[in-house]
Amino acid sequence: MAKTQQYYDKNPDAKKRKMAYDALYNKNPKQRKYRSELNKANRKAGTYGNGDDMDMSHTKSGKLVKEHKSKNRARQGANGKSTKKA
Repeated sequence: MAKTQQYYDKNPDAKKRKMAYDALYNKNPKQRKYRSELNKANRKAGTYGNGDDMDMSHTKSGKLVKEHKSKNRARQGANGKSTKKA
């Protein structure tokens, strides 16, 4: 289990705050459009819902490419700098 999940398991109040924040963030129109764009690209690429563990990932140039979901979602951007692929 990941460290973050262990933290939230031990701190239910923090988990509740995080879930409330995430709910607000994810219903933001900009975020909904972003998510729908990725889902549309994922469907077009044939990877949506087929269990291949692939996501569509943004590159620095804005292009969408297939990438394993664990690599894509783990890329956070240390010190505020993007670590998107070239």
